[in-house]
Amino acid sequence: MGVHFQRELERLQRQILTLGAEVQLDVSTAVRSVVRRDLALARTAIAREELTNTMEVDIEEECLKILALYQPVATDLRHVVAALKINQNLERIGDLAVHVAERGIKLAAHPPMALPPEIEAMAGKAQGMLKRVLDAFVTQDSVGAHAVCTDDAEIDVLRRAVNQQVEAAVKRNPAMFEPLVQIMHIARHLERIADHATNFAEDLIYQVEGRIVRHTAEVSDAGKQELG
Repeated sequence: MGVHFQRELERLQRQILTLGAEVQLDVSTAVRSVVRRDLALARTAIAREELTNTMEVDIEEECLKILALYQPVATDLRHVVAALKINQNLERIGDLAVHVAERGIKLAAHPPMALPPEIEAMAGKAQGMLKRVLDAFVTQDSVGAHAVCTDDAEIDVLRRAVNQQVEAAVKRNPAMFEPLVQIMHIARHLERIADHATNFAEDLIYQVEGRIVRHTAEVSDAGKQELG
């Protein structure tokens, strides 16, 4: 492929990184709105969804334009296909940030209550995974992407701990069901953010190495070793 095609790929990479930075901000804003019970921050996170949705559509159109104009094959085609999938995962993370903020608003309608420490741990890990996979994307670092995949199992453990605590709290005080269920949903959304960061990492591995590691023992075993 010629110089024009390479410039298009570089432009596409910059677009994805810009979307990634915006999505990082979305998640951070949503998490802070929950921790601080800050309705203004929550509304800011929700209002930003239109921006990230527009960016996601622009990137998809760019990918389709590249496919139509240059008809890439082999490694070049792999880069564009992976970019399409990474774009979708970033947009979905932005959607989940909105869901976290929405649940935070519902939680703030009830008297203040302590969040399970696992919530903040999940938020920190999910945001860390997103940052690390974006850093790996910049340098096309598949080793870094593999490392991101190993963190997903720990997020799952934290989420199960939140669920167990919420279920026990509801049994002790059924009147607290409504705010407690919001906490359970927040944990679920944070887990899904981590899942999509993992999907991003798997797509980056495919982009760099040409291997599909999704649903393979390679990924699941790495997660078990990390927890062990």
